[in-house]
Amino acid sequence: MSAPDNQAKDLRQLSLNDVPEEAQKLLAQFFNEQEEKVAGIGRPVTEAVSYLRDFVLNGGKRVRPLYGWAGFVGAGGLKNLNGTNEDPQAVLRAVSSLEFIQACALIHDDIIDSSDTRRGNPTVHRAVEAAHQEQQWTGDSAHFGESTAILVGDLALVWAEDMWRYSGLSHAALDRAAEPWRAMRTEVIGGQLLDISLEASGDESPELANAVNRFKTAAYTIERPLHLGAAIAGASPEVIEAFRGYGTDIGIAFQLRDDLLGVFGDPSETGKPAGDDLREGKRTVLLATALQRADKSDPAAAAQLRAGVGTETNPEKIAELASIIASTGAVESIEEQISTLTVSGLKHLTDAGIEPQVTEDLHKLAIRMTERRK
Repeated sequence: MSAPDNQAKDLRQLSLNDVPEEAQKLLAQFFNEQEEKVAGIGRPVTEAVSYLRDFVLNGGKRVRPLYGWAGFVGAGGLKNLNGTNEDPQAVLRAVSSLEFIQACALIHDDIIDSSDTRRGNPTVHRAVEAAHQEQQWTGDSAHFGESTAILVGDLALVWAEDMWRYSGLSHAALDRAAEPWRAMRTEVIGGQLLDISLEASGDESPELANAVNRFKTAAYTIERPLHLGAAIAGASPEVIEAFRGYGTDIGIAFQLRDDLLGVFGDPSETGKPAGDDLREGKRTVLLATALQRADKSDPAAAAQLRAGVGTETNPEKIAELASIIASTGAVESIEEQISTLTVSGLKHLTDAGIEPQVTEDLHKLAIRMTERRK
């Protein structure tokens, strides 16, 4: 169904800064459209879906819809440069569906990591667990919380497909974007599998840690949203390759910044306890770099770090582990990698001759994604 002309006209003037708000409206609309269908299944399902609604609508920066829209606009989608004529409202609805992929990944990730908080609030499985206890239901509250959260995450993945496929995009656009849509979903789950395997095995390979960064986060956060938007717009292979190159580099830089925050970040900003990645045993590039350096300069410190990661829970001991990492110079090394990746990401755009305004917009987004935060 085509959007009204005045609505399409408004979206043609949409700035990147306004995309998150518009995506939020479309996500809320989608939830509203599901209410009657869900209610027909039964009240417990309605209650379970309320956790998903709260999770999706009460947090998140809408980075993925933002990059999806940037890919569409940057490839000339609004100007119909490639012989396509997609409804902008349908495009924004389609890329907003990426927030359901994000919800699925985070809800399941919190179960895998046994996390208590997300964005400063109880994780979905902990919130359901608490409700089970308050209502004095039978059975194990923790098991019920995890079971419900798993299914809620599964529903998010299903609804991502629904919102994408029935967004109003033309069949031709859906066909053009089919490959990155398929690949993105496999990559994010594959990246999660790789992540838990590295944690379990204690693998210290920086190369594999970077593979986790790419496939668990970078691909579905920046690379594939840009790819999807450009494919919807009918972009040339050269433009798509440039966007993907930018997306990979900036996406990995974004995750490296997140790795730093996972050890040194302010809990009031991250929504998680200080040093949470060390407590959970995350095998990050930061940790791998610190271990390699400590092996050469201070083997005793390296041994303490290896023994404490994933096993230590005492906040003071966690702080000691963070101090060891800082003493190795690993933080400075990661900062250098972030800077290098930011430069190389932007170079993909200039080398491909992407128009200056698009390059400038993507430059601003790159800085926003990778900037230092306390």
